Amino acid sequence: MKYKIRAILDVKNDVIRDVLIDKSNTLENLHKAITKAFGFNGQEMASFYRTDNEWNQGEEIPLFDMSDAGKSISMQSCILSETLKNNGDKLIYVYDFMAMWTFFIELTDKDNSTNSELPNIAFSFGNVPETAPKKEFIADTLEDAFGLEDDNFDDFGSFENIDDYDF
Repeated sequence: MKYKIRAILDVKNDVIRDVLIDKSNTLENLHKAITKAFGFNGQEMASFYRTDNEWNQGEEIPLFDMSDAGKSISMQSCILSETLKNNGDKLIYVYDFMAMWTFFIELTDKDNSTNSELPNIAFSFGNVPETAPKKEFIADTLEDAFGLEDDNFDDFGSFENIDDYDF
């Protein structure tokens, strides 16, 4: 069975590619297909992120297993059919952490036909800009749950005589 996966580049003007890929492929295979479809060389680090229907970023699925034991999640260990199970399932994909090319990934269709060489590009719209747009990551202001905002921490004195203290 093949999947049709829509990849939308997060830029001002629409840039969309639909990739056909076998459901038994890994996220690493999808990563390679996306980079090829958008004209990238595929040599930069990348990650997929699980997401909900509102595109809220969740668990990271990195290109490589970064754990010491070599047993954590990675693109090589995630099969498409286990990661994207239903039409409408979504992921966020970030390619090249220096440029931060960001994509919205969605499973749009499943097809039982096997008449084509996979993966391939089924639809292409728009041109990839020369450079990635600048991303602004601004954290939400958190409420002061501990009531520390009004506390004055300047009454602790200086650390000039730190050697006088017995720790």
